[in-house]
Amino acid sequence: MGLRRTSWMHLSALCRRAPLSTAPAAREQPAAGPGAEPVCGPAETARPPVPAVDFGNTQEAYRSRRSWELARSLLVLSLCASPALLARHEQLLHLARKLLGQRLFNTLMKMTFYGQFVAGEDQESIRPLIQHNRAFGVGSILDYGVEEDLTPEEAERTEMESCSSALERDGCGVSKREKQFQAHRAFGDRRDGVTSARTYFYASEAKCDSHMETFLHCIEASGGASEDGFSAIKLTALGRPQFLLQFSDVLTKWRRFFHHVAAEQGKAGLAAVDTKLEVAALQESVVKMGIASRAEIEDWFTAETLGVSGTLDLLDWCSLIDSRTELSRHLVVPNMQTGRLEPLLSQFTEEEERQMTRMLQRMDVLAKKANQVGVRLMVDAEQTYFQPAISRLTLEMQRRFNVERPLIFNTFQCYLRDAYDNVILDVELARREGWCFGAKLVRGAYMAQERARALEVGYEDPINPTYEATSAVYHRCLDYVLEELKHNARAAVMVASHNEDTVRFTLRRGPCVFDVCSASQLRPSILQRLSGHQWLVTEVCTGQPARGGMEELGLHPADRQVYFGQLLGMCDQISFPLGQAGFPVYKYVPYGPVMEVLPYLSRRALENSGVMKGAQRERQLLWQELKRRLCTRSLFHQPA
Repeated sequence: MGLRRTSWMHLSALCRRAPLSTAPAAREQPAAGPGAEPVCGPAETARPPVPAVDFGNTQEAYRSRRSWELARSLLVLSLCASPALLARHEQLLHLARKLLGQRLFNTLMKMTFYGQFVAGEDQESIRPLIQHNRAFGVGSILDYGVEEDLTPEEAERTEMESCSSALERDGCGVSKREKQFQAHRAFGDRRDGVTSARTYFYASEAKCDSHMETFLHCIEASGGASEDGFSAIKLTALGRPQFLLQFSDVLTKWRRFFHHVAAEQGKAGLAAVDTKLEVAALQESVVKMGIASRAEIEDWFTAETLGVSGTLDLLDWCSLIDSRTELSRHLVVPNMQTGRLEPLLSQFTEEEERQMTRMLQRMDVLAKKANQVGVRLMVDAEQTYFQPAISRLTLEMQRRFNVERPLIFNTFQCYLRDAYDNVILDVELARREGWCFGAKLVRGAYMAQERARALEVGYEDPINPTYEATSAVYHRCLDYVLEELKHNARAAVMVASHNEDTVRFTLRRGPCVFDVCSASQLRPSILQRLSGHQWLVTEVCTGQPARGGMEELGLHPADRQVYFGQLLGMCDQISFPLGQAGFPVYKYVPYGPVMEVLPYLSRRALENSGVMKGAQRERQLLWQELKRRLCTRSLFHQPA
């Protein structure tokens, strides 16, 4: 099978099993060798307190901006808030280009939308902006914003061809993948309903090589821009998405099989981290299902691979999809509809297997380059039907490259119902295996598309029910990770958020917002049920005080464990006060020719109108600062 002959994807052996807890706890750390980083909390020596940050002080927030730049921001953000203009923005752009001609149109865009959200046309032209922001404490994450200008029909055709196997396209085989992990023509254009993420469509292996070269240039430029740079990549840019769909289907079915067996053992409804199977009973189940004989499964569950507790948890279970075991050739699970056993892995053609291998090789090239130039590599999250495979492949890179410091960062989308489970499982796996945990927390970019697809195709909606529920999950995940950072100086997190409340929560955690009703109005039984769903209850909901933020946990900005990230042209009132106070904060800095980044600009406009409700506060602060400069006769302010 294709999955068994890939290069570095083979899973490393798990350490002896340690108890899996739902909250980080102080634990014994290995002795530090010469030159090693400290592995306990922040230094014992006295340090200045965590700096206070005032997001409402416009004079400090916009100290790096000239008045005409503030006026441009106010104009652009105000236009983005107009539903009438946004509904017709593509037609208006086309009309303006027709009336003005290409040269004047480019000039107009650079004075307005392009100038607000895009740094320049190439890496040379964006250098002054990068250096300017750096002088005010804000780093840069370079992002080549060019996209192919495909029609919806072209995008749909390309997606259907690249997400189906050769047998499926030829009509010689029926896909055994679940509906969620099959290509659906109605959702072939993955750009629909996406407001803040660039979309890649598979064209050819040569195009994937071109994307890899672009990522390499961004990594090199990020390494030259700062000593602690970041770069971001998307795995759908690096290979055929068919592999991601098939591998995601495998991982999801295998995880579901674990919970199916857990239900047979009377352990249904427990959180993933608390579910442990009795190995003896599991072996009996495997034999009864006809997956393998008793003699064959004796080597699967040994003290060497699973420890000596006699139980097996979800991390142990997932480690069994591994070339180290003979289980790979037995990867079958019961089909809940037919009651028959079906193979998890489909055979790849020779060409499909070569394409899959080249995708892994491109990831390897990028990770090695990032390691060489000292740049941290963030793997962006994508749609849920790709994400299980993306997370697993990112995990393999982390095992390989996060040995001394967190070089590879996985991205967790907190609008997903299972986000909290995924965070704590990855933290626990990093503890067991001894590599450095690195994560980027985002709310998510595909909500409308995911909801519509789940409803139309007919599978469970993976998204939290409300924005407030998503915020509660985000804060819960962040709370857990910050506690981990307190005890592990080699772990790190990027708080990628434009939400001012979330940034405040990170600095000095207060009570979370609970969007159903106050905890005192909920019966304990209801709280217990909600807790099982992982998406609403936090410590504050049970009446317990929330733990402290960076200040209370002793996580100082100088430790460079907690990073912040926002998009260029948005939320400067958050980014620059953080940077000027000494916190490591970064802007996503897109660049590219005017006409080729128009799709990116369209999404920026849509995001400001929809998701970014905080843009209204930003407009108020911009107007407040312009009035202050007018009244104090400082309209010709020069940043210094």
